[in-house]
Amino acid sequence: MAHDYLKKSIESQTDRASTALVIAMMGGVLVVNSFFAQWMFTQPGDDPSILNPHAAILALAGAILLGAPIVGHAVKHIWLGHSHMDALVALGILAALAIGKYQEAGVISFFVVIGNLIETRTALGARAAIESLIRLAPKNACRLMEGREEQVDIADLRPGDIIRIRPGDNIPADGKIVNGETTVNQASITGESLPVEKGIGDQAFAGTLNLTGAIDVRVTKAGEDTTLGKVQKLILQAEATRTPIMRIIDRYAGWYTPTILMLSALVLFFTGEIERSIAMLVVACPCALVLATPTAMVAAVSCAARLGVLVKNVTNLESARHLTAVVFDKTGTLTTGRLAVTCMKPAPGIDGLNLLRLAASAEQLSRHPVARAITEMADRARVRLEEPDRFEEIAGRGVTASINGDSILVGRSTWLRELGTDMGILSDPEFQEPDGISALHVARNGRCIGWVGLEDCTRPEARRAIDELRNLGIRVLAMVTGDRWSVARRVGHEMGCTDVQAEVLPDEKLTFVASLKQAGHRVAVVGDGVNDAPALAAGDLGIAMGAAGSDVAINSASIALMNNDLSRLPFLIGLSWATARVIWQNVGFGITYIVALELLAALGHLPAMLAAVLHTSASVMVIFNSARLVRSGEHLQAHAVAPPPAGTQHSPPRRPAANGAGHEGSTASPGSSAGGGGVTCRLRPVPPCRHLLTIGARAGDRTMEHTR
Repeated sequence: MAHDYLKKSIESQTDRASTALVIAMMGGVLVVNSFFAQWMFTQPGDDPSILNPHAAILALAGAILLGAPIVGHAVKHIWLGHSHMDALVALGILAALAIGKYQEAGVISFFVVIGNLIETRTALGARAAIESLIRLAPKNACRLMEGREEQVDIADLRPGDIIRIRPGDNIPADGKIVNGETTVNQASITGESLPVEKGIGDQAFAGTLNLTGAIDVRVTKAGEDTTLGKVQKLILQAEATRTPIMRIIDRYAGWYTPTILMLSALVLFFTGEIERSIAMLVVACPCALVLATPTAMVAAVSCAARLGVLVKNVTNLESARHLTAVVFDKTGTLTTGRLAVTCMKPAPGIDGLNLLRLAASAEQLSRHPVARAITEMADRARVRLEEPDRFEEIAGRGVTASINGDSILVGRSTWLRELGTDMGILSDPEFQEPDGISALHVARNGRCIGWVGLEDCTRPEARRAIDELRNLGIRVLAMVTGDRWSVARRVGHEMGCTDVQAEVLPDEKLTFVASLKQAGHRVAVVGDGVNDAPALAAGDLGIAMGAAGSDVAINSASIALMNNDLSRLPFLIGLSWATARVIWQNVGFGITYIVALELLAALGHLPAMLAAVLHTSASVMVIFNSARLVRSGEHLQAHAVAPPPAGTQHSPPRRPAANGAGHEGSTASPGSSAGGGGVTCRLRPVPPCRHLLTIGARAGDRTMEHTR
């Protein structure tokens, strides 16, 4: 498996790095002892610039031990026809040895080896972080076979197997819950900071942590086919890609080494001091430049992955800052993709809660999304439902039910008219359906008593995310949907979109994206990755929403958001800008540092030993500067639902009244008819853990609030 290969690769590289560290320490001890030997065994009158035999032997041994790997590595690359930065340092070490400067050769070799080990450790840290992500999937699983539990290797799991996951266990494979309820921490996949409630029918992802309950899961994907396996594969793929900035550095690397050799030769020719040339060769080694881009990109990709943003190619991350237009799909992207009751219109003399009670009682046996939305609203309002004596669902029309002897119809107005229902109240303009609302009419004993309005509600964070995108310089914020114009206009206005396209077919979406590109825009397309796959591929950047568990989303988009949080979009663009700034800071620092030290070395003000120390310190500063990117987006990871203000008190839940009208926090008596008489009942947008049902728009109407 990829996990085992990656683990072995990291272990082998770690072993080599450990061996190199031991050799570096041994060589360093020899070089340090040479300084002590020079101090102890030098006789009065001896030339202090000439090493005594004891110091010379120790320094030479240390220099050979430390310098041999560097020289060997450089010779290997030259033999293969490649230019490598070690060639400059290797020449400096050989030149120092040739003129008897063994201590200088040893010190230079020591600090170069330490610098290389720091770089290796940085790369291993990034790969180890990926390996730890994959290690989230346990090696064994508890499989149920004919009612018995057996421990099996996860490599033996197959789609269709039933596995049992107990509290505290990591989930070993993707699947659907078939038994039990629990809370799952799935931050490793989606980046969500809060645990998610899961029940029968919900999807479980490999590598996520089961927190509270025991569950049985039917395996749908195992091993490398899981969402976690695809994330690992794509992160490694992104790590291997090269950005335009990296390719620019590679392009100039071919003439960099000859230029430095020419400059050091000129200094040697005019000054005759080889120590100056050695110092120039050491400080010219462009470790800081070579590390400038990879360290920043690794930090940025790791940061994005932590927040559930899967970057498939680092070039996409680098180019995100150039976007000028973002095209959103509506359903499932700007909206939740789930219907919700947002308003009601009871007939004169009909209580709003009674209208909701009858509609929900009739719909409770249906599995239609509309029925689910109505019953969920009734549950939030703590309305007690009645069991229907008779129930029938007519596909595409509505439902009929008998409740306490009353004949109840819930459906479209056209269907109710076909059944001879008295729809006289609809002649009143006050009872016309608002634009963008899907209305289900409710009839009792052949007479319409009102309607219930449903909408695909917008995501609570969507407007804020669009405003942040506008502040980041995105000029075109367009919404494209196949839905009706009335719905599209409402959502577009609510979101603050600059352009709205409705009733468009998939090929028309492609035409719209192409027109933006022809107008000179860099376009990102944001969709759910399924029906939007062609448009995602047509944009300069395709961003799939809610990609966890979706193969199409992961494969069709340039960047996949593993959850449905649109706030990741401005974070992504901000991260792109921050990454570019850090890269150019690193590059500018590296160039300035090398030029300044080259001048000092050429003028004879920089000894070779100090040059080696400063060379290593430059690499360390670049690494630490890039590491700042890892902390980007911490405000998103720490985001949670804010607690109520201090001092806020909530009434304890009240038992619903016998007639179903009672409600927690109700300020009117259960039997009150306030809210009837044709007054619109509207559900207001509220924070995630609070649901408000406001009945009435006049003074004296009542507001019922349920805090969950």
